[in-house]
Amino acid sequence: MTITAPPASGLDASPPRPTRRPRAVRSAIRRVTGVTAPYGFVAPFFMIFIVFGLFPMAYTFWVSLTDRDLLRPDDAKMIGLRNYTDLLHDEFFWNAVKNTFELMLLCTVPQLALALIMAHILNARLRGRMLFRMGVLLPNITSIVAVTIVFGQLFSRDFGLFNWLLGLVGVGNVNWQAGEWSSKIAIAMMVVWRWTGYNALIYLAAMQAIPKEQFEAAAIDGAGTWRQLWHVTLPALRPTIAFTALVSLIGQIQLFTEPLLFDISPGSVSGGTDRQFQTLALFLYEEGFRLRHFGYGSAVAWLMFLLTVILAAFAYFLTRGGARIRGGPGTRHSGRRGRRRPPPGGSAGQPAGRPTGEAVAQSAGEAAGPPAAAAASPAPAPAPTPGPAPASANDDSGPGGSS
Repeated sequence: MTITAPPASGLDASPPRPTRRPRAVRSAIRRVTGVTAPYGFVAPFFMIFIVFGLFPMAYTFWVSLTDRDLLRPDDAKMIGLRNYTDLLHDEFFWNAVKNTFELMLLCTVPQLALALIMAHILNARLRGRMLFRMGVLLPNITSIVAVTIVFGQLFSRDFGLFNWLLGLVGVGNVNWQAGEWSSKIAIAMMVVWRWTGYNALIYLAAMQAIPKEQFEAAAIDGAGTWRQLWHVTLPALRPTIAFTALVSLIGQIQLFTEPLLFDISPGSVSGGTDRQFQTLALFLYEEGFRLRHFGYGSAVAWLMFLLTVILAAFAYFLTRGGARIRGGPGTRHSGRRGRRRPPPGGSAGQPAGRPTGEAVAQSAGEAAGPPAAAAASPAPAPAPTPGPAPASANDDSGPGGSS
């Protein structure tokens, strides 16, 4: 008699197992994701750079090849490189280049030197040094328009503070805006006052990354604070100094607000009555937006860009040269490619750290212990029976040991 099991109900039936992707498919997806994920993370930056950086540069270069008025863009005509050739023969352009480089020298060198000294002082053990570190950044966060207006009043010809101080020592009033070098010195003081603290904080961060052992060794050798700055700090800060110098030079190429507001003539963009402090940025603004020579102004912008690229390349090679100098003459022959010294007691051809054959045998004998050593050694000869020792020919002593 055969007994048939009742059919399983729908509640007792096990649910279907989910289908899993093959292992090869999952591996392929993981490989593709691992390769493309970094590009997806950096893609937003490149998209923003293309839209707001690369496209405006390319469009500016195309405009520089045309004769185009700002108010009549439809009447533009292609003229090739004529704007660049006219620019190289323009005396106002070369005057702006000369003023820009003179202001660059007056602003950059004192600014970086004072920033180094200030950072070295802030790196020492001072009471309330965190307060001083915060205070040096206050000029940088101040409005540049307010700074220029205040300094314009300080350099006023009739009621300025600096002329009053010069009058105390018998010097007459100086027309700071009218003179060539006096106007540049006044503008340079604005820039130095505003950016010295910012560079000092960058130098301070780089100084704190220098190992303390170097300063301790210099102090043991008798080096004072300023000798440590010259012989320890400055060689270690060479890449940082190159970076701050490059940023400062780029800032001087784009110097615009200080000379614009320092001019006492209302609405003037010529940089003084005799263009004595007109920079490249002011010359670009005058040609492109005041005279509406849009193509000519675009050519000025591209030459400023090429000048910035040249300065950046110079700073890059300067930094690489500093890295070679810090490496020393033995840097190329050190490391894994260098010849290893043999271990003490080893042969010259034996690699360091590898024991010789005799050392291996000796170690094996010591590890075997006394029983193994006794088994390996031959049996000793039987001892002779005690008796009178034979007299030696060279022994003058008797049996009692006395001569």
